[in-house]
Amino acid sequence: MTRLHSLALAAALAAAAVPLQAQTLRWASQGDPQTMDPHSQNESMTNMMNGQVYERLVVRDKGLAIRPSLATEWTQVSPLLWRFKLRPNVKFHDGSPFTADDVVFSIERGQQPTSQINNYATAVGTARKVDDLTVEFDLKAVNPIFLQHLDALWIMSKGWSEKNKVTKPLDFKNKEESFASQNTNGTGPFILVSRAPGIKTTYKRNPNWWGKQEGNVQEIVYTQISNDATRLAALVSGEVDFILDPAPRDVARLRNTAGVKVIDGPENRIVFIGMDQGRDELLYSSVKGKNPFKDLRVRRALYHAVDIETMKTKLMNGQSFPTGGMTPSPLAAYNDAEIEKRLPFDLALAKRLMTEAGYPDGFEVQLDCPNNRYIQDEEICVALAAMWAQINVKIKVVAQPRATYFPKLEKYDFSMYMLGWGGAVTDAETTLTPVLRNNLGEKGIGFYNYGKARNDKADALAAQSSTEADPKKREELVKAALREFKEQVAVIPLHRQVIPWAARSNIEVVHRADNWFEVQWVKIGKSGN
Repeated sequence: MTRLHSLALAAALAAAAVPLQAQTLRWASQGDPQTMDPHSQNESMTNMMNGQVYERLVVRDKGLAIRPSLATEWTQVSPLLWRFKLRPNVKFHDGSPFTADDVVFSIERGQQPTSQINNYATAVGTARKVDDLTVEFDLKAVNPIFLQHLDALWIMSKGWSEKNKVTKPLDFKNKEESFASQNTNGTGPFILVSRAPGIKTTYKRNPNWWGKQEGNVQEIVYTQISNDATRLAALVSGEVDFILDPAPRDVARLRNTAGVKVIDGPENRIVFIGMDQGRDELLYSSVKGKNPFKDLRVRRALYHAVDIETMKTKLMNGQSFPTGGMTPSPLAAYNDAEIEKRLPFDLALAKRLMTEAGYPDGFEVQLDCPNNRYIQDEEICVALAAMWAQINVKIKVVAQPRATYFPKLEKYDFSMYMLGWGGAVTDAETTLTPVLRNNLGEKGIGFYNYGKARNDKADALAAQSSTEADPKKREELVKAALREFKEQVAVIPLHRQVIPWAARSNIEVVHRADNWFEVQWVKIGKSGN
């Protein structure tokens, strides 16, 4: 802990709580939504903030089960045809009615190349209007997790989008701005009032929402507070009511702080390191004329040099679950212990592999990381640099805010990178297809395989699993694909995060395993309760 952090925290702990504004929820996090366009960026904070405004045909309940939302019921008519009945009398925030036209438009918008959810939108097939309150989906192949994919697709107003010239998702990586960058028109429980990126975003309760709010929040005031100590001080002093991401080093002290409580649980999210395996020569490396990451021995050496237990105890304060798996939840691998097992920490073996690969003296390379996205993200990268220095791999860590980091990844402007992957889905499909399969420019497939690791055998197995209707056959295909990706060290897995939330003692929240903060469930009690 730095002296500045200690002083700020001490001052906060000594401060008296500020009286709570009635039914106004003031919350903070280290990052900020990237855009208000719900189809442009598939990133958790962005989705969470947009999810207060926009809705999907289905929704997750508190236990992550799929329930009706803008659709009231559905039927799988045949293996390749789904029919949905839409909820009547739903209105967008501008007063226009929600109909099947909006669903068809939203699915087609989500399938555009500038959409980061195009993999999911493509997977649900072609949406077709039957009547104003009925939509059918025609699939080209069996989709065993059709409803899981549908749960990622936000519904926008066709008329509003056409009026404001936002019929295509904005191209975030190339810094495109559009009316949808800072304006919204959803059907959800809250209405966007104002947006000042990086500063403050406010919402008000939607009085005409079709659903029934369980909580009592009338207004949301969200503030980005990047500094851990400042963010924590704001909570302890009562300046904010809730923070999504207290620093792990502060959690134990927070549990003993009057007026504050910690709500925590494991998150469905895997954090890993990717390597550029596509280029013949790395962009940021001392090695010229070849790419060391194309050599399995180098990738294995880096993996064996990671002292994950020390990282868990010293850096993550015990708030992580080290794993050799590559999926957000072990459920995706059917709890297969061998798939979950890590390669052991073994410096001697790592050094031997480096020598066998022709790098006994190591090499220099750059590692790009976010500094406000995952728990201790920059600190993890710095710790990895120290570990890899022991096998003579000299790492230059370049850490950036998420708003500049993720567009950098989309442009493949890196040699090594950190990425986290997770959410509500515990099935392997939404990791295999977008993250691990070959990135060959096909629509949605391998989109997040930024390192362009290529494994034709694993790719074929994963592709088969995507359309296999028989559960037992599909399980074998999924496990075989994951074993092959693991054997070839497609990425270097680190751990699954434990997510602590912190709130004033009078704030009741529901902690979901996908780290999703649903404001319409929040109840604000009297200050001091």
